Amino acid sequence: MNIVVLDGYALNPGDLSWNSLEQLGNLAIYDRTAPEEVVERAQQADIILTNKVSITKEHINQLSALKHIAVIATGYNIIDTEYAKEKEISVSNIPDYSTPSVVQFTFALLLELCLRVQRHSDAVKEGRWASAKDFSFRDYPLVELHGKTMGIIGFGSIGKSVADVATALGMNIIGNSRTQSDQSSRKNFKWASVTDLLKESDVVSIHCPLTLETEGLINKESLRTMKTSAFLINTARGPIIVDQDLADALNQGIIAGAGIDVLSTEPPAPNNPLISAKNCLVTPHIAWASFEARSRLMAIMEENIRSFINGQAVNIVNP
Repeated sequence: MNIVVLDGYALNPGDLSWNSLEQLGNLAIYDRTAPEEVVERAQQADIILTNKVSITKEHINQLSALKHIAVIATGYNIIDTEYAKEKEISVSNIPDYSTPSVVQFTFALLLELCLRVQRHSDAVKEGRWASAKDFSFRDYPLVELHGKTMGIIGFGSIGKSVADVATALGMNIIGNSRTQSDQSSRKNFKWASVTDLLKESDVVSIHCPLTLETEGLINKESLRTMKTSAFLINTARGPIIVDQDLADALNQGIIAGAGIDVLSTEPPAPNNPLISAKNCLVTPHIAWASFEARSRLMAIMEENIRSFINGQAVNIVNP
């Protein structure tokens, strides 16, 4: 089997090993691949591995040896899965590898909005505590989460784990999901429409996939239904939020703050409005990227490839 990794650097910048994958076939690894380089680099590939490099109908038509596309991520909207199926090319993804890391990062963003730990630490190092008249000073209001309500849009494995942590912090939970599983064992939980969730929540955390229904879900109109004291967290997919609309809402005080790990275009343009928006934390799509999460991703990816080669493909998204 000829195996080509089109953009391996994000997964493995050098702290993991490709050795197990090398044992499964003739392996070629590229750190990054431009769209116009896909066909040349994958011309002889039986299996393509891609994280963010799109594989289109036009690519597929020129890759006569291709049998399997392995997405090195959970989201697979970069692949024309229907056309791949027509051509009898299976597509796999990596589910559930990053849940603990994304949950942790979700609360890192939220707690920074609530407490401004880094900015207060910077103020101390600037000498402001040493010169203070009182034993304590605060540059920002400090927000306690106990008793507040978290609305979670997308109640899969990540959303449920976020709810677990929020409950441990004493929060009430409102969930929204395409399918409503039994959550009767949860304290202080209810299902609601997106509209009601946005109206009632003190914190809204997004964990749903990017689909035609969720693209632009958070926009000028929906933001105006939120509390002026509310925080918005997005560690899911950037296009679920309309960047300009959220920036306007923050700058106008329509909501109190946002923690965003994903943007509609990545890397963003230097003038992306969220980068300079008031009370907006923006991190560079790293919630998934802990060493532990990437190690799990690598292991699941190798098992996906091994299973495909052995005729027992798993994690197929276009059966």
